[in-house]
Amino acid sequence: MRVLIQRIAEASVSVDGVEVARIDRGLLVLVGVEEADTAEDSAWLAGKVARMRLFADEAGAMNRCLAEVAGEVLVVSQFTLHASTRKGNRPSFIRAARPEHAIPLYEQLVADLEKETGRPVATGRFGADMRVALVNDGPVTIWIDSKARE
Repeated sequence: MRVLIQRIAEASVSVDGVEVARIDRGLLVLVGVEEADTAEDSAWLAGKVARMRLFADEAGAMNRCLAEVAGEVLVVSQFTLHASTRKGNRPSFIRAARPEHAIPLYEQLVADLEKETGRPVATGRFGADMRVALVNDGPVTIWIDSKARE
């Protein structure tokens, strides 16, 4: 399971011209699921995201996590995070999980993040053609892969 985290001042998701989610200060979490992923990957990532110190303290250093700044979370599914560009110019998405495997893990990640943060988590709509708008704060963008725990 891979996530791309962006610290944001605000973010929203629209489907068919209708806004389905909006958050203020917090994190936009783009998530890609692959066939080898399990609930353990979700739990590990949720803990990592919730405790990652990406927000400034009074000295301006990134020392505060979501809870310390009352930050919100918006999770958006993005199978393209598992794109392979090794061969040719057209990406392959063969490693991305099929919906029957990906949807339960996506939903598990949302539930795990709610548990870790103690707050509701906003979401996009899995599999939909979404329009994601954000104001990136920093910018701060972090890539985490549960199969390459660094």
